[in-house]
Amino acid sequence: MSTLKEILTRRPVSATIRLTVPAGGARPAPPVGPALGQYRLNLMAFCKDFNARTQKYKPDTPMSVTITAFKDNTFEFTVKSPSVAWYLKKAAGIERGSRRPGHSFATTLSVKHIYEIAKVKQSDPYCQYMSLESICKSIIGTANSMGIQVVKDSDS
Repeated sequence: MSTLKEILTRRPVSATIRLTVPAGGARPAPPVGPALGQYRLNLMAFCKDFNARTQKYKPDTPMSVTITAFKDNTFEFTVKSPSVAWYLKKAAGIERGSRRPGHSFATTLSVKHIYEIAKVKQSDPYCQYMSLESICKSIIGTANSMGIQVVKDSDS
């Protein structure tokens, strides 16, 4: 139950904007400019904050960002790490998955790669309460649907 103070300090939300922006590459040009400009949000403030938050990632890493625009022309945003499919393609060194997943495999990955991806994804706001095992199972399912075979390490 919300307290009276929380209810009174809530700001009315104008819109929720979801974008995929390269890490460290937010500029007031499209796609960021038109998406934020129509709600009269401060483009330069968003670009500076986003670039500061994503400076630890390699440039051109696609980052998902959810921007909550309020009626008083202010905003808040959360940055998620890149998608699991992007991590799987980078770890496997391929451009795209198999054309016929389940029938032919594009490549193979070890469980060690899956575990490393799961540790990175555990810091996401939506995965922080999930166990590492369940995140790994989800990543394995994504890999199977992309035509990437997951194998145990050969030295174990």
